[in-house]
Amino acid sequence: MKILSIQSAVAHGHVGNSAAVFPLQRIGVDVLPVYTVNFSNHTGYGAWRGPMIDPTDVREVITGIEERGVFGQIDAVLSGYQGGEGIADVIIDAVARVKAANPDAVYACDPVMGNAKSGCFVAPAIPVLLRDRVVPVADIITPNQFELGFLTGTEPSDLDSTLASVDAAMAMGPSTVLVTSVERPDREEGTIEMLAADGKGAWLVSTPHLPMKANGSGDVTAALFTAHYTSTGDARLALERTVSSVFDLLQNTLDSGDRELRLVESQEAYANPRMQFTARQVR
Repeated sequence: MKILSIQSAVAHGHVGNSAAVFPLQRIGVDVLPVYTVNFSNHTGYGAWRGPMIDPTDVREVITGIEERGVFGQIDAVLSGYQGGEGIADVIIDAVARVKAANPDAVYACDPVMGNAKSGCFVAPAIPVLLRDRVVPVADIITPNQFELGFLTGTEPSDLDSTLASVDAAMAMGPSTVLVTSVERPDREEGTIEMLAADGKGAWLVSTPHLPMKANGSGDVTAALFTAHYTSTGDARLALERTVSSVFDLLQNTLDSGDRELRLVESQEAYANPRMQFTARQVR
């Protein structure tokens, strides 16, 4: 499998492509990483150095890949955090060109814009751009519950309202939706859930809620789910594999006391997920 991943890169720590590439490689995916920024570290530190890469330069890199005749071999295009407005056009164009070369290719968009606790943390134009132009051309989207609500103009909370919001998202264009960080008011105390849905049904999985904030975990989640779903076509299996790997990554990070994901140290969790959580069908 080949995935063209258009995301940020950092030297220290693991977010964007610096979070997504290694886990994908560890499960056997050939990743073509294209960088949208090249920062010293993620912006959660409040200070960083390095350039945001001009969209024209990003497009040039993608065009160079196309000129090598690779687009016909790409199975999925993956995108995440979009730092500036101009990158959306580059991604949308790349998706169209990849699909022209390989009609079976899919586009997976992680519509990063914020979360329920901190609200939106991207430029004001980005959420609207994602909603109106990017998500409608995606096949797979991986929003958290907050982002799902913004995209659909709804307020998902319990299971029924979250499923209704998923339906509204699918009506926008995507055929598969992974909702991360589902926080139903009636869930078991001390847990957090993840929901995957496609045309065949919907599945919910519950895990212990770990007391931590880990930048980049959503990027790993989106990458692994995209790969597992694209290779199997099975939303339940892709969900269980992804949740198993990401939970162990987070547990290892928590145990280490480190602020940054223990990405390399957790490689066995990607290659051979323990499958310790079972998803239940909710539709």
